[in-house]
Amino acid sequence: MRKTILLGAAALLGAATHSLAQTSGNELTDSPFVRNIRPDRPGVTITTNMLYPGQVQVDAGIQQLPASEAFGRHRAMSTATLRVGFFNHIELRATQGYLHPLARLTTGEASGRPTSPAGLAPLTVGAKFLASTVQNARSQVVVLTELTLPNGDASFVNKAYEPSARLLVSQLLGQRYGLEGNFGFRQRGFRAADTKVGQYTASLALNGPLGGNFGFFTEAYAIGRFSWQKGINTGVSWRPVPGFRVDVTAGHQLNNNGLLLGTGLSLRLPK
Repeated sequence: MRKTILLGAAALLGAATHSLAQTSGNELTDSPFVRNIRPDRPGVTITTNMLYPGQVQVDAGIQQLPASEAFGRHRAMSTATLRVGFFNHIELRATQGYLHPLARLTTGEASGRPTSPAGLAPLTVGAKFLASTVQNARSQVVVLTELTLPNGDASFVNKAYEPSARLLVSQLLGQRYGLEGNFGFRQRGFRAADTKVGQYTASLALNGPLGGNFGFFTEAYAIGRFSWQKGINTGVSWRPVPGFRVDVTAGHQLNNNGLLLGTGLSLRLPK
C-alpha cells in the first residue's frame, strides 16, 4: 500500500511552524544581515532567509558540472529559483533548471555513446516555513519542503515524483557573519519502501563581508546514504545595492576530482 510518509511529516512540520511563528521586537530589522539580500545559491546550502509578504526574489546562475556517468562530459546547468513572500511566515518557491546540450561530437566520438539528457529539467516546487519564534533573529530555524515533478524534457528518463524536506538552521556571528547548516532527506516516490533508497543531505556554510560591497561564501557538504558524495564550494560576491547581488564561485567534488565553476545573480523586489 502506498504511503505518503515524507509528505505527511512535512505537512505536520508545516502546521507546527504555522503555530510557532510570531513577530516580536527581537527581529533584526536594521542589521546588514537582514537588510542585504541573502540568496539560496550558490552551492548546496539553502539559507534560513525568508521573504516578507509581497517581496519577490529571483536567484539565477549557471554552473559548469564535472563529467559524470549520468550527464556525460563536462556540462553546463542553468538554474533559476523564483521566491515569493507569503503571509504567516511562509515563502513559496519554484526552481527550474536547464541542462545545456553537449558540444557536437565527431562521428567517431558519437559511435556507441548513449544519448545524454538535455533541455528543461524537472521542475521543483516548495515552501519554507518559519519554525523559530522570530523571523530574522540572530538564531533561526526554518523547515523547507519541496517536490520535484516528473516533467521536463523527454531526454530525462526514469522521472518520478521526488519529495524532500530539510531543516535549515542559522546563527549570526557578530553583526555580519552568518553560519548556516542544512540537514535533509530526499526520496523518489511516495511508498514506504522508497525511503530505504533515499538520500540524505548535510551541509555547513559560512558567509560574511570582505570589505566595501564585497563578500565571501564557503561551504562543505555531503550527499548520499551509504556512499557519500562530498565536496566544497567557495566564492565571492558583489552587492552594489542591498537588493542585488552578483557572484562567482568554484567548487570541488572530492569523490571524482570534479571541478565546478559558476556565476550568477540575485534580485529582490522591493529592495
